[in-house]
Amino acid sequence: MDDKIKKSIIEKLRDAGCVFAEEEAKLLISEARTLDGLFTMVNLRITGIPLEHVLGWAEFCGIRIAVDQGVFVPRRRTEYLVQNAVAISIPGAKVVDLCCGTGAVGVAIANALGWIELYAVDIDPTAVRCARRNVTSQGGLVYEGDLYEPLPAKLRGKVNILVANAPYVPTTAITLLPQDARLHEPKAALDGGDDGHDIQRRVAEEASLWLAPGGHLLVETSQMQAHQTFEIFSQYGLIPQLAHNDKLDATIVIGTKPTPLE
Repeated sequence: MDDKIKKSIIEKLRDAGCVFAEEEAKLLISEARTLDGLFTMVNLRITGIPLEHVLGWAEFCGIRIAVDQGVFVPRRRTEYLVQNAVAISIPGAKVVDLCCGTGAVGVAIANALGWIELYAVDIDPTAVRCARRNVTSQGGLVYEGDLYEPLPAKLRGKVNILVANAPYVPTTAITLLPQDARLHEPKAALDGGDDGHDIQRRVAEEASLWLAPGGHLLVETSQMQAHQTFEIFSQYGLIPQLAHNDKLDATIVIGTKPTPLE
């Protein structure tokens, strides 16, 4: 690649407000098959299209996850959700990934454990198509529908790990999100309702019907909202605990379904 072209691309990206212009330029150059293709990708990026949508993939937990335009981009902080799920699971576990988006969380758990029985669900047809590209490579199944509704009845009371990176941004805070997310990701993947907990409540309300005794529900939330998420879990019969990682600026709540006394 001609140095002048490379420098020109970096300048264009920097002028467009890309903080990591040099790193982005390297990625775009490495992915482009032709010079025309490279210029097309650069032009998409400088108009504000998320880098992952331009590339068609995101790195998540060391895995390349396919990301189609119009689908929620997996965040680095969500790797903490995966780490905690893996820590309390075993190979062969029944894992359900609700609000799965690209399917990145379930795929990363499967990759770490070697093999799991993986089911993923999303209400957005575009996300479901994208998730199938990722999840089926791990032998998992993807369903289109509203939370638990499309899951097979045979899973009731049998799920070991239930992960839900459900939207938790309060509706009024959507306008404060970065442009990449606000303009190019589906609002349904971001908007958690008036207090940010609408979807979390619905997930927690039915969790005990699907979890096996001793099974776990894990959700990502913000540090500010974590206490209320904790209370919601408790309200619906789960034993909650908080976990936070400063490095990733990640907060999750883990709810455990009680095991019946012998």
